[in-house]
Amino acid sequence: MTNSGNILWADDEIDLLKPHILFLESKGYTVQGVTNGLDALEKVQESFFDIVFLDENMPGLSGLDTLTRIKEIKPNLPVVMITKSEEEHIMEDAIGSKIADYLIKPVNQNQILISLKKNLQARQLVSDKTSLNYRQEFRQLGMQLSNRLNTEEWKEMYAKLVYWELQLDKIEDSGMSEIFEMQKKEANQLFCGFIENNYLNWLNGVEESPLFIHNMIKDRILKEQIETKTLVLVIDNLRYDQWKVLEPVFNKYFVKEHEEIAFSILPTATQYARNSFFAGLMPSEISKKYPQFWKNEEDEGSKNLYEKELLETNLKRLGKSDLRWSYNKITNVKAGKKLVEQFHKLKENDVNFLVYNFVDMLSHARTEMEVIRELADDESAYRSLTISWLEHSPLLDVIKQAADEKMKLVITTDHGTIKVNQPVKIAGERNTNTNLRYKVGRGLGYKDKDVFVVKNPQDGFLPKQKMSSEFVFAREQDFFVYPNNYNHFVNYYGNTFQHGGISMEEILIPYIEMIAK
Repeated sequence: MTNSGNILWADDEIDLLKPHILFLESKGYTVQGVTNGLDALEKVQESFFDIVFLDENMPGLSGLDTLTRIKEIKPNLPVVMITKSEEEHIMEDAIGSKIADYLIKPVNQNQILISLKKNLQARQLVSDKTSLNYRQEFRQLGMQLSNRLNTEEWKEMYAKLVYWELQLDKIEDSGMSEIFEMQKKEANQLFCGFIENNYLNWLNGVEESPLFIHNMIKDRILKEQIETKTLVLVIDNLRYDQWKVLEPVFNKYFVKEHEEIAFSILPTATQYARNSFFAGLMPSEISKKYPQFWKNEEDEGSKNLYEKELLETNLKRLGKSDLRWSYNKITNVKAGKKLVEQFHKLKENDVNFLVYNFVDMLSHARTEMEVIRELADDESAYRSLTISWLEHSPLLDVIKQAADEKMKLVITTDHGTIKVNQPVKIAGERNTNTNLRYKVGRGLGYKDKDVFVVKNPQDGFLPKQKMSSEFVFAREQDFFVYPNNYNHFVNYYGNTFQHGGISMEEILIPYIEMIAK
């Protein structure tokens, strides 16, 4: 990598630094020297510099005062403070003024060169190193995918893919990103086959099953005696990659004790998955045991009105009726602020269940609103929008209060979502459900090779709504479109975030336990 950059060096003993300046010029940098702060300010105003080296102890205008005024003129210009003093308050003042680096005299040439590379070439160095590392990992991941992966190996594979997706987000190498997308697509193809071969066997006890969402409360949250007051945060539609970008925000207030990847159920839709989470039962079991709390696809109104009631039945069956608990669902900012105001009431409970519905609303709003689609044009932007939401939402205040009360925090979701781009034709009766990633009904017209079908809903522990009804699921990045008005729906729903079908992004969901700092 070639070195380049315009350097301004302000030091009252600039003549003594001639060897350093000649060294930098030999490395390809251009250096201008000044002997005082006022001259430095004049140069910054009239010329372009990539970085400033600034002596802290100069006669007249001090280094710290010069730094402050430079930041007023050009806030984004990196400044490296150089000083003889190791006094703590000087360091604190400099750091508080957002210096790029801090060097103690006497400085050697290598220190200066390292500081330049760190500040001027860090992005390119990181990009090159990340690209190199992924090229090496690409081969390893490819070899792993060629094997027949088991459940644990698939969870590890998805975690690795998410890691590399987030690393490649940070660099400017579209070629690497394209290669990664091809590898993720291959992984999703194989994962869909894995689910099709094993899902029904897991549910029916033929094979040992992974941790499914309907067993989370029994096998994780309430498996042990509740000794620390607990907040269970269910963020609707939170993908594992979104959790990983949100994690640093949570880490400010909590320490992670446990993290794993769990499995959602089919369909990967709120009506089925979140009801199952609270009930501790699969959908067909809910509809049989508690028909008053279950609504089928064709029934009018919200399908998740009875989560609190289902949770209560679950706690009774688990012998946890003596627990003090609460349930809250937040669907807008007003409700979130109200919860913040009333949070003190929750601290008396053993466990508090909180459903936060923003991410799901974001994915749907992106489909329906052009401005949101532009703001979250791709996966990276979608993740970024999720971070921005959390940092400015009432939920962050809830998290802070939970940390202040030394609560344990459990974070999970009901399902994920995937960006769809491949239309698949399907025909159905007039009353067939409208979801783009799964269909349920009679006489559905489709090509077997395009879909995963559960002919008998009972096999998938799904309610049998009508005689001969079946569930049909889209795979990978496919979405269902009716032949009528085909082009309109392809254009409207293509490249939108949807859920209900089979993909790593929808099925493999985060489960995290954290304790307050």
